[in-house]
Amino acid sequence: MQETLTFAIIGDSAASGVGDSDAKGNHYGWGFHLAQAFTEPLVYINASRPGAQSKEVLHEQLPKVLIHEPQLVAVIVGGNDLLRNGFSPKVFEENLNETLARIEQVGATSMLLELHDPTVIVPMPRLVARVCRRRVNAVNSITRKLANRYSSVLLETRSLENIYAKNKWHVDRMHPSRHGHQFIADNFAHLLRMRGFEVDPVIFTFKNNRSRKDSIIWMLKNGTPWFLKRSIDLLPAILLLSIYELIYMARHRNEVTEPVTEPNVYFPDFAANADVHINRLQNERVS
Repeated sequence: MQETLTFAIIGDSAASGVGDSDAKGNHYGWGFHLAQAFTEPLVYINASRPGAQSKEVLHEQLPKVLIHEPQLVAVIVGGNDLLRNGFSPKVFEENLNETLARIEQVGATSMLLELHDPTVIVPMPRLVARVCRRRVNAVNSITRKLANRYSSVLLETRSLENIYAKNKWHVDRMHPSRHGHQFIADNFAHLLRMRGFEVDPVIFTFKNNRSRKDSIIWMLKNGTPWFLKRSIDLLPAILLLSIYELIYMARHRNEVTEPVTEPNVYFPDFAANADVHINRLQNERVS
């Protein structure tokens, strides 16, 4: 009798399936589509939560899945860390490193996902885009470094063909659409087959789950409150970071590359412990 494989997912809204839900608000996401493609007996566990940061993933979500002794664990995190004004690349790296180390200790294979570049598909002021890109690059640099350290299955999102095609993205342009989730699942399936896992190509529905009307309703109920919440949290940081960015541009105008270090300049902690109390979003929450 073939041994059962336990596949677990921990992380944030990109892991929980935001962007791919039914009329009742049930999330599916790339993990669900990937699980369906396995040809060997499988137990699928998804302990992720929209809004989760690396600290929660390490201390709350990881213990919940390790008790099931998984052989495959996907860790999808980083987007919420960088969206807070107290973002610290050092803290993020420490949390992700400990998470992957504990997964390795139980003999499981880890999976990681590179963040896309939101500035490509989300219009934003030039300076804000530079700040955002610098933070995303910092997260991706750490993710790639730790993927190499722990031999993780890493999906390099930005290298995928037509990754920024409109039909692959949810109306908020921050999460994949149903087609985008299936696209991610299929690319993960390819990488897993190279590691010896028994998984077929993912079946695409080629039909996204939201009409134009549904998209407008979703943005009013979820996207707008999320934007206001993040604006209150990040606005002071964005203003000062923009000033630092102007100074940086003046000092390094002849340089080609953009370093992702210098945490005291680009990732200052304005209100690390601040907590903005806004009514919890219902139905499909976003991170």
